[in-house]
Amino acid sequence: MVIYKTFLKVMNKCKFPIILYTGLLLLFAGVNLSSNEQTYDFTAEKPDLLIINNDKEEGITKDFIDYLHENTNIKEVENNEQAIKDALFYRDINYIIYIPENFSENFLAGKNPQLEFKSTNDYQSSLAGMIIQRYIKVAKFRVSNGETGEELYANIKETLNKKADVEVTSKLDTNSLDRLRFYFNFSAYSFIATSIYVISTIILVFKSEKLNKRTVIGSTDYKKVNSKLLIANTVCCLFIWLFYMIMARILIGEITFKVHGLYMMLNSLVFLSSTITLAFLLSLFVKNKNTITAFVNIVGLGSSFLCGVFVPMQYLPDFVLKIAHVLPAYWFVKNNELIANTEGFSGNVLKELGINAAILLAYTAVFFILTNIVSKKKMKAE
Repeated sequence: MVIYKTFLKVMNKCKFPIILYTGLLLLFAGVNLSSNEQTYDFTAEKPDLLIINNDKEEGITKDFIDYLHENTNIKEVENNEQAIKDALFYRDINYIIYIPENFSENFLAGKNPQLEFKSTNDYQSSLAGMIIQRYIKVAKFRVSNGETGEELYANIKETLNKKADVEVTSKLDTNSLDRLRFYFNFSAYSFIATSIYVISTIILVFKSEKLNKRTVIGSTDYKKVNSKLLIANTVCCLFIWLFYMIMARILIGEITFKVHGLYMMLNSLVFLSSTITLAFLLSLFVKNKNTITAFVNIVGLGSSFLCGVFVPMQYLPDFVLKIAHVLPAYWFVKNNELIANTEGFSGNVLKELGINAAILLAYTAVFFILTNIVSKKKMKAE
């Protein structure tokens, strides 16, 4: 009971940072909500497509581009990489297709040339991908039958026209899901910063010379002390988590407690477990309050910038994402992105969600084991 009473006294001194990091979450969530008030109806609308053609516009390449003109809105963007990235970021285009050199020649020769793509990973980009794949599959089948020239293009068009009237209706409320995804992704920073600050502050008090000597000469060993502190910190963080979930319901609406929201809530709970144990491990290396601030900035902001919390993953360089793989926040955000872009939670989707959650739980176990090892060594040294 002495440990818990001391814990509550220290917690009372941590009110300001908890309010600060919670306020940041609510502030940025509110800004995001106000900038996404308009809802969109994607039913039977053509996606906006950018074609970057490195081949001659003849043969199968010309026929393919003509097909895309009929079934999508072809956009013109300044021919440089930054302008293209900006157009994708601001949703001026949904999909970019790169047609390689000698595409027509290699395709007609049966060499299976590869197209490259970039997308916004939303409903419209999925529709664009379906339109493109439909043409490629039909064209490959006709070429494999030995058809060439005008006969080939006429038969491709005839086959595609049989199913030309397509009405695709998404059951997903993409606008609300985008808000939900932003809220939960940004909550990663609040969870990390709050956990590290609160837990490190508490551990710093318990590491004080007076309390530390009582622990060493007392009958309670380091494992019991660690367990009690971990339980107390977990309960505290769970109350903060619960408050974040209530605010998500207030700010975003009913979707928070529907299937997508519930999956994100569960995902955040698993992520919280890894955050608590990581904060507990880092707290063992805290010497003073300046160290706490350094950990909050390095781990909290570092994870957020690298793992897609502040900037969506699709806009981060590949080398950044490779580095992010070693951080728990990456797997948390990855699950949020998967949940937001999933209409039906099939076996494959659930399997991927489970693998990512298992990785987060593995981090939790590793951090907990390392905490006990480090604690034991520090106590022996003292």
